Amino acid sequence: MLKTETPSSRHPDLDQYATPDLIRAFTEDQMHAAGVVHAAAEQIARAVDAAAPRIAAGGRLIYAGAGTSGRLGVLDSVELFPTFSWPKDRALALIAGGKGAMYEAVEGAEDDLKQGEADLRGLNPAGNDVCIALAASGSTPYALGVIAAARAAGALTIGIANNPGAPVAAQAEIGLTLDTGSEVISGSTRLKAGTAQKIVLNTLSSAIMVRLHKVHGNLMVDLMPTNAKLHRRAVALTVLATKTDEATARRTLEACGHRVKVAIVAILKKTDVASAEAALAAVGGSVRQAVREGGR
Repeated sequence: MLKTETPSSRHPDLDQYATPDLIRAFTEDQMHAAGVVHAAAEQIARAVDAAAPRIAAGGRLIYAGAGTSGRLGVLDSVELFPTFSWPKDRALALIAGGKGAMYEAVEGAEDDLKQGEADLRGLNPAGNDVCIALAASGSTPYALGVIAAARAAGALTIGIANNPGAPVAAQAEIGLTLDTGSEVISGSTRLKAGTAQKIVLNTLSSAIMVRLHKVHGNLMVDLMPTNAKLHRRAVALTVLATKTDEATARRTLEACGHRVKVAIVAILKKTDVASAEAALAAVGGSVRQAVREGGR
């Protein structure tokens, strides 16, 4: 049996546990998932360093998987727009069974290797694209089909699996093995394996966005303020980065369409919005470099 499907020897009487002990069994396992991802830091860093230049050159992030893995890929792709103002057409996600599989399991869809190939080809992949394929088992045919089509197109492939020696990791250009082992509930990879996948996706995409200058210091300065909460956050981030007063931050943000990076540069360089935009464009969007170019 796959390690992810082997019954846990630690909790054979799980259904007899008192509720506090039941909860501790689950949370302890989730903590183990985080440790597994942390131990894979060097491999994740290799994936980021390979992906970032391609994305900077105009490539797209393409996520693919089935079931829980597919849904986690969709989640990560969707969150990049409000968090980093990342273009929606450059963060795409494929899930076995199509969009309807987000809400209801589509039986048998994960077993269709040819459909995985066809779905990926339908996105017209190119050499600068980065395809992240996920499968807890590591052998899901749909994910393997996606990897095959992506490699044929010259895209970078990153395979994420939760079992050692898995084809999804072996057949991708960069393989990440998150060996989370057996689950508290035997075979339910939506638990520990899913948690590890969520953490590694958060880490991968966030690190890539840092490399693309979407973060200044540790501040999320390229967010898309699409609601009242995010508008307040944009003001707070501008104040933090510039040490200015809230009124100045609000006034500058309004002048530049609530683009935090532009507001920060305009305030720190004591310049107008157009000049701040030009300064950022000249250095690839780096707030730190744009401000430094002015001698500050």
